[in-house]
Amino acid sequence: MPAGPRRSVAAPGLSNAGTVTPTARVVSTPATHTVEISTPAPARAAGASSAIESLSRTDAAASVRRDRIRSENSTAPESAAMLTSDRLLAVNRKTRKAPQGAWPEFVYAATLHLVNLGDSAKVQAYKEMSERIRRPFEGGTRFVPILTRKGGVGKTTVTTLLGMALADARDDRIIAIDANPDRGTLSERVSKQTRSTVRDVVSKAASIGNFTDFSSLVSRDETRLDILASDTDPLLSEAFDENDYNVVADLAARYYSIALTDCGTGIVHSVMRATLQRADSIVIVSGGSVDEARLASETLTWLEANGYGDLVRNAIVALNTATQGTNLVRLEEIESHFRSRVREIVRIPYDPQLAAGSVVSYKDLKPITRLAARTLAELVVEGLPADRNL
Repeated sequence: MPAGPRRSVAAPGLSNAGTVTPTARVVSTPATHTVEISTPAPARAAGASSAIESLSRTDAAASVRRDRIRSENSTAPESAAMLTSDRLLAVNRKTRKAPQGAWPEFVYAATLHLVNLGDSAKVQAYKEMSERIRRPFEGGTRFVPILTRKGGVGKTTVTTLLGMALADARDDRIIAIDANPDRGTLSERVSKQTRSTVRDVVSKAASIGNFTDFSSLVSRDETRLDILASDTDPLLSEAFDENDYNVVADLAARYYSIALTDCGTGIVHSVMRATLQRADSIVIVSGGSVDEARLASETLTWLEANGYGDLVRNAIVALNTATQGTNLVRLEEIESHFRSRVREIVRIPYDPQLAAGSVVSYKDLKPITRLAARTLAELVVEGLPADRNL
């Protein structure tokens, strides 16, 4: 199968005599998601006045492009979310924000704030990805199950990473629900602030009248991700059924924009049926061994055979490369297989903090791990419907 379309985002550079700005492209394919950075050797500023004139011309050209695009799409009504500060506020040398990045910050300081080169390529790429993750939604909560038929491949870890990346970038509320009937461990990935579980939410549903009531039953981590734990008693967790999940999901839909569900391996369990009926998109987790990849693919086959073909075609496969046997397997062949079935594939790298199986501190993850989590979050958001009312 041919690879899916490549997407690249180039950061605008300053083009004037004597000044070269780093440029970046964010390249995304189903097999690999990387940030390519090309940094030419910087030349000395030719003069503050010429740089300021060039910045003014660049801002004017950008304004013309925005006006042209706006006029071309004027037939479609805009939502209130389109009225951003970047769009409405006039930008000049005095109001433009101080640049971020080593070289732009140096030039800005050396010229006593006269020359503002803008953010570095790396910072621009980060901010552009954050904007894509922050895409607004209309018309209710988006539900995203994370599932696979094999245990021990990192499903809970992927749920945690995805939830933290979403919560860290977005301004709305994100929740991860542990719906594993086999004694899930999602709540152990954050510092617990409550002993409440999904069972408590079900039993107290009638008395939950606002977000304060609901938030007392969840734990919140440093990124503002809320986690609702499953029961530690296997007998109680096994008793958590389709009706119970619907009660929890209905309450979560009152207060959250995105609800992730960490599913169990029992794909025919009644909770799975309720989860899939609400799903707007799915994430399939595969390990890097032969049997793990095969079971992940069989999960897709089962979904297609049971009427969820649309979810499969829009699915993301998170390929966990930290599982045993990964070093002996050609991962590109696993990716090639899944590329023929799903929308995107993201590799999750090994990270010692994740391997510990304990509390995860998002800010302390390796940069490559955070990038993988943000890439997964970006792709998940991209596949969610922007407005259910249309």
